[in-house]
Amino acid sequence: MKILVLTGSPHKNGTSALLADEFIRGAKEGGHEVERFDAAFENVHPCIGCGKCGYGKAPCVFKDSMEKLHPLLVAADVIVFVTPIYYWGMSAQLKAVIDCFQVSVFSMQGRKKALLMTTSASGEKWVTDPIEAQFGAMLKFMDWRDGGRLLARGCAARADIETSLFPLKAYEAGKRVGE
Repeated sequence: MKILVLTGSPHKNGTSALLADEFIRGAKEGGHEVERFDAAFENVHPCIGCGKCGYGKAPCVFKDSMEKLHPLLVAADVIVFVTPIYYWGMSAQLKAVIDCFQVSVFSMQGRKKALLMTTSASGEKWVTDPIEAQFGAMLKFMDWRDGGRLLARGCAARADIETSLFPLKAYEAGKRVGE
């Protein structure tokens, strides 16, 4: 199975990076092929809605890191979205990548599974409600199967998440992603 992990954190060793690392470790141990795209460390120009791509009929007008990502998006059986919660939503870096799905949107619909992994300083459920709604809407529009959600609330710093069960849960999600 081909798995694409999209991360959105600008912190290379932050809380959500640990979830991504552990998920990838589990997926690779499970025999899966895994690619990782760290949006915060790539050159991704925000979509300007110009329509020149024709929703997959032509390349994007911007020549950036999305050129290497689009073939990975299309080829992936599973896409994992990993992000810290910034003001009740995903990071701007990951959102910019998702907005650029326009180029591949029709070739990605209906044949994938997607997972959501988030970290947040707050332990309150209401903090993750908006991103869960957004993820649900994306699943519905893309006609993707919901592969699950790991919402690591109450993890303000790396030390918080390292002493929690969330890294183990991410690892286990990677191990069983093919089920």
